[in-house]
Amino acid sequence: MARNLSFSYSKMGMYKECPQKYKFRYVYMLPEQPKYYFAFGSALHEVMEYIYNPANAAFPTLAQALDFFEKHWNKTSYEQKGYASVEKELAGYAEGRRIIESYYAQNAAHFFHPLSVEMKSTLEMDGLNLISILDRIDYLGDGKVKILDYKTGKTVQREPDQLYMYQKVVENSPAVKALVQKVDPGVKELRVGQLSFYHLPTLHEMTFERAPDREIFEFWQGVLKVADNIRAGKFDPTPGENQCRWCDYRNICPVFTGKDYNPASAQGAKETPAAAPQNEQDELSDKIDRCGALLDEAKQLQREIIALMKKNHFERHFGRQYKAELSRIEKLEFTDKEKVVELLRTLKLLGKVLVPTQSTVAGLLQDASVPAQAKEKLQAFAVKTEEEKLSIDKAE
Repeated sequence: MARNLSFSYSKMGMYKECPQKYKFRYVYMLPEQPKYYFAFGSALHEVMEYIYNPANAAFPTLAQALDFFEKHWNKTSYEQKGYASVEKELAGYAEGRRIIESYYAQNAAHFFHPLSVEMKSTLEMDGLNLISILDRIDYLGDGKVKILDYKTGKTVQREPDQLYMYQKVVENSPAVKALVQKVDPGVKELRVGQLSFYHLPTLHEMTFERAPDREIFEFWQGVLKVADNIRAGKFDPTPGENQCRWCDYRNICPVFTGKDYNPASAQGAKETPAAAPQNEQDELSDKIDRCGALLDEAKQLQREIIALMKKNHFERHFGRQYKAELSRIEKLEFTDKEKVVELLRTLKLLGKVLVPTQSTVAGLLQDASVPAQAKEKLQAFAVKTEEEKLSIDKAE
């Protein structure tokens, strides 16, 4: 008998983002780099579980919750969390404390025990082994439950696929039904009454009613199609600006290397001793980090030099080996991004900029293929500013 495919909302999301990325992560089992936002979210989820744990008779005080958060936070270093520096990690810690304090101020007066927190649901259905982590389940009575999912990112928005997945899992889960029957033995059929996203940074809750059966059916057909594609080994990459820019697998992806990744040869390369004290990938990583640190230091020195030259009204100054010259350059800033994007769409210029940033939009003004009338309309959206430019060269 064929083994059920291990599946989850996050796996489906990664496959939809890029099948090749899914292959690297779940077929070749290559881990991703630590991400600070995952560490931040995990820490706050732990605190919410601690607060609402049904096994505890009393709710923790704010001081106890903050102490719990601190202990969880300090279990790993800033590198292990994915932060770029200790300073950024400390800022994340401070933001976590602020969120907990705000949460207590708004909710502590009416804490209650839910049915479950951080429940791991495993459900076999249609050839899939569905794995879900349900942040919080509240019982609404009459066989209805509320599923609440905590969000910790910069924004919270409706994610239909995630809501549909929760509804499908919960209404077919014997484990969730058993939880409900413990408090309401007469329940024969389990229904989702509400689904909520709770954005912890803003204490804003988005609540949705149960999705109609037709929508769930269509969603589930899409899930089964994704699962069939995975079983069939369809892992063609779907490159794009956003998904490729931050992808951890760029250095081995065929889109960027021009050749298919061979896990056997890659493993062999790791196991075969090289002349250098570390493999090329580690060496490259070290050089990138060193270069980045030097660039950061150079940027800071430039800011300090500019400040001193402006304070003394210098346009040129000499060191022992180098000279510095300060000049002013005019810049164009497009402050209303939404209006600029709409204008680019109207002028049929959006295709010329993969991502409409300040520099790419400004570049259209120098593009000979862009009509003069279109340039005039773009120019009207721009605000002229000046900034100092520092050039440092070898002194003659």
